Amino acid sequence: MHHGTPVPGRIPLAVVVVGSAGLVTHWSTGARRLFGYGRDEAVGAPAADLMPIGGALSHDSDDGHRGTSLDVRLGRPSADGAAGYPSAGRARSGAPGRGPVDVLWWAYPLAGPGEERLLVLAADAAQCGPLEEAPQDQLFPGFAPHTALPDGDALAGRLPDILPSMGPALSGRIVSQVLELGYPVLEISHRQRIPVTPDWGTPKYTERAARRARTATAPPRQRTSPDALADPADAPDLEYAAVRERLEFLNEVSGGIGTSLDLARTIREVTSAAVPRFTDFAGTHLRAAVLAGEGFPDGPPDVTTVWHRVWVEHNDEPGRWDDTVPVGEAIAFPEHTPFFQCMVTGEPVLIPRIGEELANRISGQFEKRDLRPLINGRSMLVVPLKARNVVLGFMVLMRRDGRTPFDDMDRTTGAELAARAGLVLDNARMYTYQENVADTLQDSMLPQLAPRMAGCDTATRYLPGTRLGRVGGDWFDSIKLPGSRTALVVGDVMGHGLNSAAMMGQLRTAVQTMAALDLPPEQLLRNLDDLAQRLGEHYLATCLYAVYDPIRSELRIANAGHIPPVLVRAADGRSALLDLPTGAPIGVGGVAFEAATVPVAPGDRLVLCTDGLVEVRGQDIGAGLAALCESAAHPAASMDDACDTIIRALNTGDGRKDDVALLMARLNGIPAEHTAAWQLERTPAEVGRARRLVRDQLAEWGLGSAAATAEVLVSEIVTNAVRHTESRRLGLRLVRTDVLLCEVTDEDHALPALMGSGPGDESGRGLRVVSGLAREWGASHTGRGKTVWFEQSLVSAARPGSNTR
Repeated sequence: MHHGTPVPGRIPLAVVVVGSAGLVTHWSTGARRLFGYGRDEAVGAPAADLMPIGGALSHDSDDGHRGTSLDVRLGRPSADGAAGYPSAGRARSGAPGRGPVDVLWWAYPLAGPGEERLLVLAADAAQCGPLEEAPQDQLFPGFAPHTALPDGDALAGRLPDILPSMGPALSGRIVSQVLELGYPVLEISHRQRIPVTPDWGTPKYTERAARRARTATAPPRQRTSPDALADPADAPDLEYAAVRERLEFLNEVSGGIGTSLDLARTIREVTSAAVPRFTDFAGTHLRAAVLAGEGFPDGPPDVTTVWHRVWVEHNDEPGRWDDTVPVGEAIAFPEHTPFFQCMVTGEPVLIPRIGEELANRISGQFEKRDLRPLINGRSMLVVPLKARNVVLGFMVLMRRDGRTPFDDMDRTTGAELAARAGLVLDNARMYTYQENVADTLQDSMLPQLAPRMAGCDTATRYLPGTRLGRVGGDWFDSIKLPGSRTALVVGDVMGHGLNSAAMMGQLRTAVQTMAALDLPPEQLLRNLDDLAQRLGEHYLATCLYAVYDPIRSELRIANAGHIPPVLVRAADGRSALLDLPTGAPIGVGGVAFEAATVPVAPGDRLVLCTDGLVEVRGQDIGAGLAALCESAAHPAASMDDACDTIIRALNTGDGRKDDVALLMARLNGIPAEHTAAWQLERTPAEVGRARRLVRDQLAEWGLGSAAATAEVLVSEIVTNAVRHTESRRLGLRLVRTDVLLCEVTDEDHALPALMGSGPGDESGRGLRVVSGLAREWGASHTGRGKTVWFEQSLVSAARPGSNTR
């Protein structure tokens, strides 16, 4: 509604852009008021369902749509089907929540590389000002060359203000096509036309200016003396209209920024929102800490503060600003510049016009660049981007010479724009910071697994959940065990967020500690459940723990409420879920766990994952498990490719919120000819025999170069067992993989310890020798005693399977 008497030609306009598929791509606030649909309802909906614009669309509006066309003046399409003539008309529309509306509309077909194919301007005929020559029901929308209208250049320059917030390239293309096709006017007759301007208008288009516009195109005998001055009585109306213009602008900008929490996208939206409607140039600068997502900036800025120019938007010719103000440049702004004044005071800085003296002073502060040709004669407004009263950055806004300079009202508008943009940027900054923290935390808790273990290759994938925070309780692990065995673990703490991640870290550490004690799978889960009870956090977790023995070619698996693993047989490529005893989740307490033994063959693949991969909302989990089996059986060139195949097949991106952990192991096995075992008597004479056995076996394997070191290590371990155990018999085993593994077993449960020794001590040096020469060494309990082992690197040795002697 107007404040005061309505003025002819100045109308609240609805502005809509329609894409090639007939769907709305832009919907202004005026469109919401006129047609009754909000932006969220309209964008993406068929335009014909929302507006009664008749033949301007591919099908009529009286076919069950929202309105009946009364008078449509159609333009004929061009020969190439791109952009034809504009069309206009008058129709009835039934807006939701209000009675019938008499709609005037103008439709411009658009051509270009984008999807925009139709621009629609519409207005409520009842809001047109009264005319002396004709009543409102005799007004019709039409078109006229802007050069034939009074102040045609001003009208052309005003067109970008009509368009909804969009990039300068798109708005410039649309404006040029509108001017080519014809400026929108209200027709009283073919000789009497009133140019249409938005409701906020300019002072030239008051009642007297509208009369002058009519008389300028009327026959000479009907003309009256033109009066270019606005009636002073219209001043309150124009002041109200100017305020309303800025509120409309801020409202549309607010709807176009902050559409995501991505910091880079938010920066582009904030910068582009002001061009060209509010300014011709906009450059956004942010503090380095904000851009890096390092948290909230510490302390006020000064001359040492580094700022990054993160985005530049303008409607000049492409590339004009690129060399002088490049995006991505890091710079510390010197004193005595409006930029420094803005960032230190936190207040907008307005320069109505940059004269030569100021242009020289600003340009002189920057080495090896001349800003004068770009800024001289322009109007400048520098506004701070603040959050919680701290300056995060600032925007430099400039209008070219010839456009109305920035004034105090623009300073207020720019400050409000910057305030809204600052909050949006701070939200994106906080989200980026939280994501960085979450990623760092998650990465620190997830293991970096070696792709190759003894007789076993592994590949993993982890996908964070889409919930805010991106931290979850899923984990996987592969743990090296004595006897060339490997423990494969996957678990899932129920819930999300930092608490679940912290609980996951505790449980994962506990599993690694108990695995090093070589506990049976069922006992390990029993101890893990007891630990969860003692932690007292009332968290539940599922866990699957499997031990692969590549020499025996078998899996020993225990399950605590987790989804079963998939085993893909190498012989025929078939896959199936393993039927295992399913215990209660960790944390329930007081339940028993069972283990199952599964024979495997070399080349079989074991696939373990968390339920986030197989659970789909609205579907039974059985469907996801079936899909897992099918995708796991798909042939792949490598383990990584096999994991990617599973992820592509099951992670469809349709609303997955849970995180996903995937662990795949190819069970290669260790051939019998790559192992050797002997029984030794517990006598000193057996130490020498042990050395000979090792030397001969390495020679047979073509590893004679490793024999000298291996003999020393074996001698020390066997001697230690002979001297310090009560066992009657000892076991000695060699296993050849990428390294040489030697194990000595006895029936004593006391584990050896590495201790210091003095010059006079006769013992205590053996394990120090082992620690110095071996790649790794250790000791673990077994069911009948203990095993002491060492690994020796085979850098120059032949690989397994070689015929070298």
